[in-house]
Order: sequence, then C-alpha cells, then structure tokens
Amino acid sequence: MRTQATILTLAVMLFGISSCSKSEATVQQAAPPAVAVKAITVEQKQVTAIDEYPSTVVPKNEVELRPQISGTITNIFIQDGQTVKKGQKLYEIDRSKYVAAKQQAEAAVAIAESNLARITKDVERYERLIEKDAIAKQQVDYAKADLLTAQSQLTAAKAQLESSKTDLSYTLVTAPFDGTIGISQVRLGAQVSPGQPLLNTLSSDNPILVNFSISEREIPRFNRLMKGNDNPDSLFTISFHDGSVYPFVGELVTIDRAVGRQSGTISLRVKFDNPNRDLISGMTVSMRVINQDYGQQVIIPYKAVTEQMGEYFVYVIDNENTVSQRKLELGSLLGANIAVRSGLKPGEKIVFEGIQKLRQGAKVAPEMLPSQL
Repeated sequence: MRTQATILTLAVMLFGISSCSKSEATVQQAAPPAVAVKAITVEQKQVTAIDEYPSTVVPKNEVELRPQISGTITNIFIQDGQTVKKGQKLYEIDRSKYVAAKQQAEAAVAIAESNLARITKDVERYERLIEKDAIAKQQVDYAKADLLTAQSQLTAAKAQLESSKTDLSYTLVTAPFDGTIGISQVRLGAQVSPGQPLLNTLSSDNPILVNFSISEREIPRFNRLMKGNDNPDSLFTISFHDGSVYPFVGELVTIDRAVGRQSGTISLRVKFDNPNRDLISGMTVSMRVINQDYGQQVIIPYKAVTEQMGEYFVYVIDNENTVSQRKLELGSLLGANIAVRSGLKPGEKIVFEGIQKLRQGAKVAPEMLPSQL
C-alpha cells in the first residue's frame, strides 16, 4: 500500500511539472515576433506651399468710346491697338456746322449784351427824369420790365453759347486716360449719332488688376493677408498656361462686399505692375497664393500616412520599438511629401513601409532609411 501511494504521489508531481512546462511554452509561443518595418526620422524643411486659383485679368479703367453728337467721321488719328495718352485725339466728327453754331451763339450774346446795355441806360435816364416829374411813371415801369427781359435774353444767349461750345468739343473724341485703344469699329465717312455706333474701346494697362474667387471659409485668412504687414514679399504671383511665372508680384487691393448667395464664394482683386503689357484684359491666368505652410515646416512622405474615416494618422516608434498611432493635422501636398501642421516633431521616428502589418502597440524591428525628402 505504501508503495502504491508513493507511485501515485510521484505521478501527480510529474503531471504538474509537465503542465507547467507546457503552459510556459504556450506563453512563449504566443509572444509575436517583432515586425520588420522601414522607418524614417521626421525632419523640418524650408518650404513655400502655393494655393492656385483660376483668375481673369481686368483693366483698372475701361471705357466704350461713343459719339455724343451727330455727324460724319472726318478723321481717325490713331492706329488699332495703339497706346495713347490722356487727352490725345482719337476721332474727329465733321466740325463745320458746330463751328457755325458757335459763331451764331457768340453773335447772339453780343446782340443781347448790346440790347441790355441800351435798356440799362434808358432806365437810368428815366429814373433821373422821374425825380423831376419830367416823365410818366408808367414809362419807367415799362423800361424796367424791358431791362428784366434783356437780362433774361442775355442769360439765354450765354447758355446757348456754352451749349454750342460743348457740342463743338464733342466733335473731337479724346482719350480720358492713358491706355491701349482697341480695333476701330468705324471708318472715315461713317455717319454717327448720339450714342451710336460704338467707335472703339479704351483700356488702361499699367497697373492692371486680376480677379479671382475664394470660398467663404477662406475669407478670414485673406482678411488677415489684407491687413498684414509681415506677409511674404511674393505672396501673390501669376502663372500662365505654359507654366511660366509672371515676373512681378501683386498686392491684394479689394475683397468684395458680399458672398454670392448661390456660389458661396467672394471675389478678390490683386493689382500688378504691367509695364510691358504682358497681362492683357480678358486673359485667364492662375493666381498663386503662398499659404500658411511657409518657412520651416515638418514634412513627411505622404506614403507614411494612413486615413481612417477622414482623419489622418502615422505610426510613431518609441524608444522601446513599440508603435502607436498618432493623429495629424495635414497641410499642403508637396509632390510626394506633405506638410504636417500638428501632431509630429522633428526627430521622432515613424514607419515608412510595412504599415499594413501593424497594429496599436506592436513591437517592430525598424530599418532606418535615409531622408526621403
């Protein structure tokens, strides 16, 4: 009996030892191996990120040139597309009848002045005579009434003279400002009347304006740019369809008064120097605006970013080679890279390749890669 008890005790002990060994082995087998990944060190870089907006070139001043009197075109003083100065003669309408009308008006003024002078003397003489009872009072009253009539006639004659002078001045169509004239819509001998037809269009060239629109969520940013004194020098630039960049920088001069109810956008206007007429009214260009990702910024390869339900993350590696997901606020896309506005600091390590094999808290065996920027 004692022998059987001893054997039973030994069997129990051996079973316990065997069970413990198997449990430890199971735990050791359950610990996953470190995941091999490729990693990079987060860096800062000097960047200039650009937002681009479709834009249209518009003149600061533009006017349709139309006749204000009737007549025949007798002179065209300019060539199509010519640059003109303020006050320069552009078109002439037959002056002959307007010169004659002015001369007639001048003669009418002279007659009215002479008549007024004669009646004025009569009134003065009659007033001296009435003091001596040498003339009837009624005659004096008639003379004073004639004086008022003569004064009114002179006023009317002078007004007619001014009108004739104005009409005569309209026979010469001149440039109201410096600019470039378009293609003439009339030829010599054409008959014109007030307002018809269009003679030409004049546009100012330098400076010139560029219009573009932004969404209403961008308004606070552009309000700050409008008021800012420490903006980058090349804040507003233009690029053409061939990819070339206009050599002059612009100045934001106008933000429109209201947001469009249907479009949800608001118009802005930027002024540019245009000494060589490279910008022509009606052109479509691309407005390039430096955004907030300017200067020294944290930049990472976009390949390292994962998206989950509209939010962006990277896997950050700590000193014990354990990864954790970190939420980021992303900025501008810069080729294959992207600016990070918040969520990362220079010097931190993030996973670059092997992201699909990771989970929160996983151990990794990182292979550090050189800069990918």
